[in-house]
Amino acid sequence: MENIPNWIILLFVATTLLTIFLFWLAAKKNKGVLYVLVIWLLIQAGIGLSGFYQNFDAVPPRFIFLLAPGFVIAALLFLTKGGKTFIQSLDLKWLTLLHTVRVPVELVLFYIFLGDLIPEDMTFEGKNFDIISGLTAPLIYMVAFRGGGVKRKLLLFWNAISLGLLINILTIAVLSAKTPFQQIAFDQPNIGVMYFPLVWLPSVIVPLVLISQLASISKLLAKGK
Repeated sequence: MENIPNWIILLFVATTLLTIFLFWLAAKKNKGVLYVLVIWLLIQAGIGLSGFYQNFDAVPPRFIFLLAPGFVIAALLFLTKGGKTFIQSLDLKWLTLLHTVRVPVELVLFYIFLGDLIPEDMTFEGKNFDIISGLTAPLIYMVAFRGGGVKRKLLLFWNAISLGLLINILTIAVLSAKTPFQQIAFDQPNIGVMYFPLVWLPSVIVPLVLISQLASISKLLAKGK
């Protein structure tokens, strides 16, 4: 992490907090949601600072413990009755604006790459086009919610494309992670997200972006019915 500028670290921390704040707004300022997210943030900070994730030879790979909890929580939200109720209660406008955080995330990833901590494929100069979602989010917001209505088909199309872009970078990140199952980027594996505070990217930001994306699609499909 010595090669990463301090302002990039500060930008990433600010982006993480902004992601939590926007999701809290989408959850209509539900205090329980905020408490859970802050506690999870602190837990991951502690684990990250302990160096737990930096044991690259461990089996099972420690990288799994960064990603898996978020996906498990997402699954529970969409498969349980209480979770479904929560998903449908989320504010579609804030869920859309939340994706603006994908712009600073991509900037941070680029500088992490320059610091030799992730492969180029994980940046917008490689095969990661996720920045498109962040750049278009404000425009989509202005057009889709103009006039007090909701342009459902436009939002569905944009969310579907954005979900595809998210899955793309997730796939690259997983396959390039320095684990016994690494498949690509052997010259420069994905190790940056194993260090604090970057552990918040796969453990906090990615799950919230994924949940926001899936929640938006779920709500829009429900409106169609």
